[in-house]
Amino acid sequence: MTAGLSERLVLNSDLKHLNLVRKFVKRIISKAHLKLDDEHRIVLAADETLSNIIKHAYKFNRNGYIDLTVSIDNSKLQILLVHGGKHFDVSKLKNKTNDIEKRIRQGKKDGFGVFLILRIIDEIRYAYKNGQNYLTLIKYLPSKCCKKND
Repeated sequence: MTAGLSERLVLNSDLKHLNLVRKFVKRIISKAHLKLDDEHRIVLAADETLSNIIKHAYKFNRNGYIDLTVSIDNSKLQILLVHGGKHFDVSKLKNKTNDIEKRIRQGKKDGFGVFLILRIIDEIRYAYKNGQNYLTLIKYLPSKCCKKND
């Protein structure tokens, strides 16, 4: 990292922490000098990702953990979420969101958060190592981002 900003937050897997996470992510990404709309979208993607981990990987079990690190350098913003919940094959995400209009016509209510995440975030990386899930959301930044004086 050249501009070198990285902060970490560790919390248990409880939906009550979503507001704290939104504020945490917003505070850090505001230093990237993005348009306000882009900041809101990234916060939404982080919120939805965390919600999905709590709902699907932990099945609302509040005893799990989520280790969240938000990093910014000159070219990208990264949100890393590490957790010990149920393993999930990220390749299934594309299949779930391929035909969003069909899901709407059928009255299905799930999958829209994932659809939003995929529209907002430029790249998603996933690894499962030593019983932990490593999910990284990456948003590439405009070239005039992240001045060293911030």
